[in-house]
Amino acid sequence: MAERSAFRNRFEAAVARSLLLSLELAPRGISESLGILYARVLDRAIPRLRRTAHVNLAFAYPDRNEAWRERTIDGIFASIGRMICAFAKFPYIDKSNVGDWISYEGFEHYEGAMAKGKGLLFATAHLGNWELSAFTHALMAAPMNVVVRPLDNPIIDGIVEERRSLSGNTLLSKRDFARSILQALKRNKAVGILMDQNTAADNGAFVPFFGKLACTGTTFAKLAARSGAAVIPGFAVWNAVERKYVLKFYPPVEITGDETEDTARIAASIEAAIREHPDQWLWIHRRWKTRPPGEPPIY
Repeated sequence: MAERSAFRNRFEAAVARSLLLSLELAPRGISESLGILYARVLDRAIPRLRRTAHVNLAFAYPDRNEAWRERTIDGIFASIGRMICAFAKFPYIDKSNVGDWISYEGFEHYEGAMAKGKGLLFATAHLGNWELSAFTHALMAAPMNVVVRPLDNPIIDGIVEERRSLSGNTLLSKRDFARSILQALKRNKAVGILMDQNTAADNGAFVPFFGKLACTGTTFAKLAARSGAAVIPGFAVWNAVERKYVLKFYPPVEITGDETEDTARIAASIEAAIREHPDQWLWIHRRWKTRPPGEPPIY
């Protein structure tokens, strides 16, 4: 990949700061509307995102028509808009008002896992508001460790990391994270990892995902087996009636020690959560890009 110019990095960062500031200073209702508007602009400015979502939805839901896919994709961008609104408000979210943003469901699964004393691995995904889930869990329960991929723009990456850390969470770089995760688990800490992204064939295994094979990283399953940590699927999904998020913790996923089987179990738990809220998952990601040998590309 070509090296990014300093001018490009500064320009992008200036735009990002301006957008964040507009969302941060506006009242919450206006900020949410603005966030959704910005997401719609993104949709129009980068049409390949919607095209990718159409391909993914047709691949995963072959029985649904185009009108349903269009509505679902519209929901995706609305979900992104709500997420960036919440992200902009991080400096103003604390223990006194966190309940206005989110509530728990299935908290007993978290408590049971932590009581075992071997740490907890959150298997999460780009579903609902993954940024808010980690941020607010630190305020409502305890700070956790979050595995993140550094952004291409180092200035924006610094802005994002600063906000992600405001509630006390520790960020672990995805470039070198295995040892840090094992150390955190040994101290009976919780670690959150996004488990729904495409990976290269030499770094993962092909497991079922929406009835199709998807290349999925196996490191998570290996760490779970090695550490003995509990694996809990967890997602912050939007509740339109209450106008806030619900951080849902699901029952633990059984870990057998077979990395492919365990990865398939984790993928199945994520798929089940996405099926409950299909318009809140990031269908614009090319999840099925890596194909088994002999299969043609779908994008």
